[in-house]
Amino acid sequence: MWRWVRQQLGFDPPHQSDTRTIYIANRFPQYGLYTPQKFIDNRIISSKYTVWNFVPKNLFEQFRRVANFYFLIIFLVQLMIDTPTSPITSGLPLFFVITVTAIKQGYEDWLRHNSDNEVNGAPVYVVRSGGLVKTRSKNIRVGDIVRVAKDEIFPADLVLLSSDRLDGSCHVTTASLDGETNLKTHVAVPETAVLQTVANLDTLIAVIECQQPEADLYRFMGRMKITQQMEEIVRPLGPESLLLRGARLKNTKEIFGVAVYTGMETKMALNYKSKSQKRSAVEKSMNTFLIIYLIILISEAIISTILKYTWQAEEKWDEPWYNQKTEHQRNSSKILKFISDFLAFLVLYNFIIPISLYVTVEMQKFLGSFFIGWDLDLYHEESDQKAQVNTSDLNEELGQVEYVFTDKTGTLTENEMQFRECSINGIKYQEINGRLVSEGPTPDSSEGNLSYLSSLSHLNNLSHLATSSSFRTSPENETELIKEHDLFFKAVSLCHTVQISSVQTDGIGDGPWQTNLAPSQLEYYASSPDEKALVEAAARFGIVFIGNSGETMEVKTLGKLERYKLLHILEFDSDRRRMSVIVQAPSGEKLLFVKGAESSVLPECIGGEIEKTRIHVDEFALKGLRTLCMAYREFTPKEYEEIDRRLFEARTALQQREEKLADVFQFIEKDLVLVGATAVEDKLQDKVRETIEALRMAGIKVWVLTGDKHETAVSVSLSCGHFHRTMNILELINQTSDSECAEKLRQLARRITEDHVIQHGLVVDGTSLSLALREHEKLFMEVCKNCSAVMCCRMAPLQKAKVIRLIKISPEKPITLAVGDGANDVSMIQEAHVGIGIMGKEGRQAARNSDYAIARFKFLSKLLFVHGHFYYIRIATLVQYFFYKNVCFITPQFLYQFYCLFSQQTLYDSVYLTLYNICFTSLPILIYSLLEQHIDPHVLQNKPTLYRDISKNRQLSMKTFLYWTILGFSHAFIFFFGSYFLIGKDTSLLGNGQMFGNWTFGTLVFTVMLITVTVKMALETHFWTWINHLVTWGSILFYFVFSLFYGGILWPFLSSQNMYFVFIQLLSSGSAWFAIILMVVTCLFLDIVKKVFDRQFHPTNIEKAQMYSNTVAFSDEFIALQPLSRARNQLSKLSLLKQIQVSSAWTPCAVSQKEKQRAHLLEECWNE
Repeated sequence: MWRWVRQQLGFDPPHQSDTRTIYIANRFPQYGLYTPQKFIDNRIISSKYTVWNFVPKNLFEQFRRVANFYFLIIFLVQLMIDTPTSPITSGLPLFFVITVTAIKQGYEDWLRHNSDNEVNGAPVYVVRSGGLVKTRSKNIRVGDIVRVAKDEIFPADLVLLSSDRLDGSCHVTTASLDGETNLKTHVAVPETAVLQTVANLDTLIAVIECQQPEADLYRFMGRMKITQQMEEIVRPLGPESLLLRGARLKNTKEIFGVAVYTGMETKMALNYKSKSQKRSAVEKSMNTFLIIYLIILISEAIISTILKYTWQAEEKWDEPWYNQKTEHQRNSSKILKFISDFLAFLVLYNFIIPISLYVTVEMQKFLGSFFIGWDLDLYHEESDQKAQVNTSDLNEELGQVEYVFTDKTGTLTENEMQFRECSINGIKYQEINGRLVSEGPTPDSSEGNLSYLSSLSHLNNLSHLATSSSFRTSPENETELIKEHDLFFKAVSLCHTVQISSVQTDGIGDGPWQTNLAPSQLEYYASSPDEKALVEAAARFGIVFIGNSGETMEVKTLGKLERYKLLHILEFDSDRRRMSVIVQAPSGEKLLFVKGAESSVLPECIGGEIEKTRIHVDEFALKGLRTLCMAYREFTPKEYEEIDRRLFEARTALQQREEKLADVFQFIEKDLVLVGATAVEDKLQDKVRETIEALRMAGIKVWVLTGDKHETAVSVSLSCGHFHRTMNILELINQTSDSECAEKLRQLARRITEDHVIQHGLVVDGTSLSLALREHEKLFMEVCKNCSAVMCCRMAPLQKAKVIRLIKISPEKPITLAVGDGANDVSMIQEAHVGIGIMGKEGRQAARNSDYAIARFKFLSKLLFVHGHFYYIRIATLVQYFFYKNVCFITPQFLYQFYCLFSQQTLYDSVYLTLYNICFTSLPILIYSLLEQHIDPHVLQNKPTLYRDISKNRQLSMKTFLYWTILGFSHAFIFFFGSYFLIGKDTSLLGNGQMFGNWTFGTLVFTVMLITVTVKMALETHFWTWINHLVTWGSILFYFVFSLFYGGILWPFLSSQNMYFVFIQLLSSGSAWFAIILMVVTCLFLDIVKKVFDRQFHPTNIEKAQMYSNTVAFSDEFIALQPLSRARNQLSKLSLLKQIQVSSAWTPCAVSQKEKQRAHLLEECWNE
């Protein structure tokens, strides 16, 4: 009974079977016992909080921080026992920290809610009650029939029922899921394919039985039971029937599909990794330092408590005449008294733990993140997109990256293929302004740059493909040369699986080899972007693929329409690395056209210019172009009959079908005649090669993780500089068993160890990776770490995340960054320490779920080398400085207890205790952490090696931490004992002969300390603006004004007036002024000497760069991060630079003396 109640309330969901039963259109059976399965709704949730759980969940996460939890305990202690300071001194800062952090995190989650609402509220059309009903995406239920129109995104995982095509097929692109931009064909079962209207679908009675949701994008098993005329028909369902959420409908007017998986059970959502709270390495260091300081605090409290009782062991100190105990105090438990004293000392020294550190860090991260969005260098003008910051908690992590994992399609490339060059019968051509131009002289002309195809205008008619022996030899005249070109481009136009959106043939190709007609009038869709680029190129040169009409392929050549009957398609596979078509020409010949990689086509050729073409292919590859070879073969009637019979037997075999097809394909694709080769450029994004090279120089390892095919991915890796031509490329692909994979890994490891000179690159496919990660993680990691570059292809989204996790948990614990642009990249973006979304052509899923979003991959260099470097240096200094100034603050309090019998008397007034971190010392370090530029940004971006100097959290190493801590203790000793020996026993300080009291002494120590820590911050500042001057010197001035005001008036609401006239009395003493100046100079003198010595004799790379950048080149990088006034000043100088040409005429062009000085400076900077 209780279990049933819990199930009804949703706390204990009922046991799910391995399959789900879906009644199409939710037509449940009217008879018999039926218990409907419950399915979730279609809402997508990427947010972290709800209205109900925000407060408890956020508080829980915040109190996981050591400092927050510590101050909560201190606050409770102050409430429970009598302590030297008020509970407000701890409670108010704690409340402020919690509130500011909650507001910031709540705002960021509110943005995620808005993004989810936009997706869930998208309009969709659902078939209900015999008609189309418009509703919202979140209202789709499992079993609903959904209509999707052309170019719309599927709102759920749908099983295709019908389309506007008679065969029930449709084309989709899954770029946002697996990164592939090619077109995929999906088909409906024959019984539902004919139901193309809402009225017909309303008569459908069918049930789908399929597996429960799983993350594998390429796996789906089910069956459909269709009831027609009282007869039940069962049809199998596979991946070809499933339309995935996030994919886009292409080349099809509309489709109808039934929802089988919805909401967070769709394959796209299952490939999302749950969003977890990311914590930076700096925050982890902060927690470590806090624990160390907590140990120091507890040690000081224990020492003080023990010494107090040791001192009070003597009766005269236990109960002096001026401080008699009450009866209750005499009879109280000594153990409880000891604990109470320990807690009191804990409260007295608790300011050594800087809670305001977290406030300042939160404000620095939040305010500092705006600089990324404001940086014009990260603005992409073409798409009108600026950089976005979705999570400001990881700004400094941008300066610690050691591994970059990047998607390929849409991240490194533009998703645009362009035909560049080709080789036809041993002659190399390139496309220039739409014309095919040969690079060298042809047999009939001595002119090199002659467009042979322009000479075709005299031809009125080209017959079908000639197959005489003359085609197998070099052309002897112009007509034969033209036939060679015709044959080559016929092969290009026929050997493919390209589809056409709309056919408008009027005027296409009417003139010979026209270049300005076909591309604008035909819209091609292809299973490979290479195929699309090649067919478009052939159309530009006059042989236009018009489309498929049933089993007929139509090609228009110079205005003449030719129809070829498509007999067979020999599909591409990664083993053969080629594809073929068998067609029947208009005159009846049976022809085989083959297209594939040179390594798989050239060995099968027996004719054509094989060696010349091989040389051309190598030349194309050296340019980073993607190459394919074209060949053909003519069949005799008897040969074709044999081929047709063997193909039919292999394709209908129930067992070993793949092996039999491979044998038949090999039998067919032999004795070929080579006609040429193509070279296509997969257009890279601007400055991708330079960015990857800069990342390498910065000591960052780059991995490419893509869902693309092996050959495509390797080709792009070579063209973008990820793989070098001199690299030895190792391959771990097509592994089928654990033992085979292990043996291959051992072979690769041996090859790497035996060769110490050549750089190695590793290529891994998804299947082999699964085997490697299952049993051989260590061996796989050993191979990867010894490779200069790694490329993983055919990766499922969750596999990408697993690879990153494998690197994250390795012994070195490196900081990882993932870059991607599609929904298939969301898992790896969320798994990495830092996730970067590219706002590209594959939707906004990656950008919405990332920590940072940029428009182009090239912006990554400035994001890391400039912003990351600055953020890390700023926050590292902020953290160290906070601990330093709090050690300076509390150590004199501890030393003072030795002179007051450990009576827990405070050295400072309670107002000073409260305001020290909140007002007096907060602004200089905050402004420093926002505006500091210790090196010119231009230098940082052009010297990526400087990034190595801050890697591995070096600025927050234990050595640096100890230096700042010891510095703080030494300064504190100078403050206290300097004040004590200079002033404490001198009776001539005041004109009336009075000595200083304890409040005057404490105020003197506080004044020296405040000036010292503020000037110390000034010494750390390299980049001075008017804001820095205002807050630095303004903080000291504010302290003096406040102290005069606070101590010069009797405040009626204060219970004690300890500070009345104290500060005024202190400043009236010349000796006090001398002591202040002497102690400040003493504290900072050694620090200055150390800095000068280190810079002159042991300069770091950063210090060398600082000296190098003393003369600054005025550039956008320099301006982007500066305050408004200075940016305006630099912009005026930049304007002058644009007006004056970069030449020796700079100085004469200047009119005034001031302009001449500027021009001299600009010329020096430019030459530098």
